[in-house]
Amino acid sequence: MGLALAPFAAQAAESDPWEGVNRAVFRFNDTVDAWTLKPIAKGYQYITPQFLQDGVHNMFSNAGDVTNLANNLLQAKPAAAGKDVARLIFNTTFGLAGFFDVGTKMGLQRSDEDFGQTLGYWGVPSGPYVMLPLLGPSTVRDALAKYPDTYTYPYRYIDHVPTRNTIFGIGLVDTRASLLPAEKLISGDKYTFLRNAYLQNREFKVKDGQVEDDF
Repeated sequence: MGLALAPFAAQAAESDPWEGVNRAVFRFNDTVDAWTLKPIAKGYQYITPQFLQDGVHNMFSNAGDVTNLANNLLQAKPAAAGKDVARLIFNTTFGLAGFFDVGTKMGLQRSDEDFGQTLGYWGVPSGPYVMLPLLGPSTVRDALAKYPDTYTYPYRYIDHVPTRNTIFGIGLVDTRASLLPAEKLISGDKYTFLRNAYLQNREFKVKDGQVEDDF
């Protein structure tokens, strides 16, 4: 496996011309995370019943289907967009605002699309790898694409600032908590591992899993 992944690792390294700066930002992010988000996420998992964690996660996933729908439409994928619409309808109604993921149980698998993937789908190159302060791994293309996606986030349209900030904060904690199990998979140099995993995952998503096996 290690030999098989060597060509991709070399390609990933070539995609990281700003490694010195990226590593400095990574250390900053890692320190902030270790002292804030990670302890909060662990505490959240410890005091919150599993069914409630699942329900909260499902609700944010349901809201995220709006982003999936918008980008599937922009990528001219009517079938996938149709599933997104069906999921939104069934989960929002029968799933009680998305607390229960009835769509998946009905065989409607969730998409995972964003504007960065949409740009990649239409041939926009990813550009160099960048580590964004607080936001983590990205590329030039994906970093620029983050802002347009915010227009599909429901909390953006909540006028009551305390409510909007609370929902945003809960979503942040939910996302961080969902990543805790994945930390056990990290091996070797953490920066390199996360960079390679991010770039490989993005290539897989942009090409809808149709990645050529060169190994």
